[in-house]
Amino acid sequence: MPDQPVFGRRLRELRTERGLTLAALAGEGMSAGYLSRLESGARRPTERAVAHLAAQLGISAAELTQSTVTTLARALTLATGLGRDEAGAALSEALKASGGEDPLLRWQALRQVAAWHGRRAEHAEQRARLDELVALSTTIALPELRARALAELSRCLRDTGETAPAVDTAARAHRLARSERLPAHVRVQALLALVWSLLAAGRDADAAGYAGELLTTAEDATGAPRAQALWAVATTRLRRDDPGGAAELLDRAVGEFDGRDDLTLWMRLRLDAARAGLLTDPPRTETARERADEITAVLPFAGSPAIGQGLLAVRARLAVATGRIDEARTVLDRLVGHDDLLTPQDRIGLDVLRHRVLLHDGERDTALTGLRDLAEQAQRGGDMSLAAEIWRLVAESLAA
Repeated sequence: MPDQPVFGRRLRELRTERGLTLAALAGEGMSAGYLSRLESGARRPTERAVAHLAAQLGISAAELTQSTVTTLARALTLATGLGRDEAGAALSEALKASGGEDPLLRWQALRQVAAWHGRRAEHAEQRARLDELVALSTTIALPELRARALAELSRCLRDTGETAPAVDTAARAHRLARSERLPAHVRVQALLALVWSLLAAGRDADAAGYAGELLTTAEDATGAPRAQALWAVATTRLRRDDPGGAAELLDRAVGEFDGRDDLTLWMRLRLDAARAGLLTDPPRTETARERADEITAVLPFAGSPAIGQGLLAVRARLAVATGRIDEARTVLDRLVGHDDLLTPQDRIGLDVLRHRVLLHDGERDTALTGLRDLAEQAQRGGDMSLAAEIWRLVAESLAA
């Protein structure tokens, strides 16, 4: 006889697919109450019950008692033994073939597939899966799932440059997390989405306004959520022209996060820690060199083109800060035409370094004109820290 509650789920799926009530399926040979207990898994079916129900459904007894482990359930189980990319591809195919699944199973699969598309920079597909995830979260009526889905949708919108919708979506996640008093890890996720989207929109003061709440909420967090919270708050301080405060928070994040769960985050924290340290007065060149060397050691195993470009940018800044102008010129030349994965602010930073090299080479007027233009460009982009750094450089050059 088939096992319960597997048989009951299969029976209920077949009944609802045909639009039958309990009484209609039970017919004259079975009570609706007994059928209800079969569907709930409270009773095991007899051979006579299986034969009767199969006849009522118009299928064979073998079809009725076949394994009810769904395609999606199998894929989710098998995905635990696969790499992230293999698991994403398998779950994507399973979603296409699935139907009548448990909504919670579908939610898990959608979330993993959306993340898979995101890693592949397939943002249209990622957006479609996340839209479905938000809609499914509403159907399931679990506020925690809805807040998490909204936070992830906000991140996708931010990655595609839709900053205003990203802010609105993150704000919805934050309001929901607070009003429903959701667990701290969900509130951290919503706050992270809100702070990063506000920064992307150039609303640095608003982002800084949530920094204290984020730090407090993440006080007891560990691993990646804790590191991401420290990183986000550090970025608000960097944008408010406080590289010392930013460097302190990033050093804490680097010290607390061992990278076992996310080696990409481990490297990105070190990139930003090195960058913030080189913006302090005086620059923390030895610490920045250590960070860069740590990234270099693991780059062949878990790096990406974006991290590779970011590392070269740090190496160029470090070379300028330590007066190694020939090395800086070589690294900057390597980045010409290969800086497309850097942020706009980082690309402006590279141009600043190029103009500093021009100053060293004696091309003062050309360098100062270019630096003024870059300072104004940084201000328009909302990066007050970078703008302040450039204006300081202009002032020092004029004074000299």
